[in-house]
Formats: sequence, C-alpha cells, structure tokens
Amino acid sequence: MIYKVRFGKSAEKYLDKQTHQTRNRIKKAVHGLPNGDVKKLQGREGYRLVVGGFRILFDELDCGNIVIFDIKAIGSRGDVYKK
Repeated sequence: MIYKVRFGKSAEKYLDKQTHQTRNRIKKAVHGLPNGDVKKLQGREGYRLVVGGFRILFDELDCGNIVIFDIKAIGSRGDVYKK
C-alpha cells in the first residue's frame, strides 16, 4: 500500500507560524501515518492524530492502491475542534 500526505491551506499556514523544531516534530508524525495515536472523530467525519499538545485533523482518502491522508487542520488540543 502506498501512502501520500497532502496538507491543506490552513494546516500549511499553521505550520509556517511554528518554530523549526515544532514544525519538524509535527511533519515527522504526519509522515509516519497510519502509525501513531490516531482515532476516529466522534460527531463528525475524519480522524485525529495527537502529537504532544497538538491535534492534527485529517481525512483518509482511498484511491485504489494509494491512500491519501488529507491534513485539514492543525492546532492546540482545545482550539482545533472548534473550527
């Protein structure tokens, strides 16, 4: 199975505001998908990945033999779910 990661505009914008160390930590966790602390969201579609105090919301798109992880939002644990 081939996995690809695609960042949305708001996720890219959030990453650009972070320090180099934090940005690398988040990107490393995202590129390690589907491994990690991943759970299905309740009450809405999608999944979430926990990286320290950050939450990464994403959708999983299955395109035959390629799975695309579409990163929708990144934020602190309390704020990211309000969007």
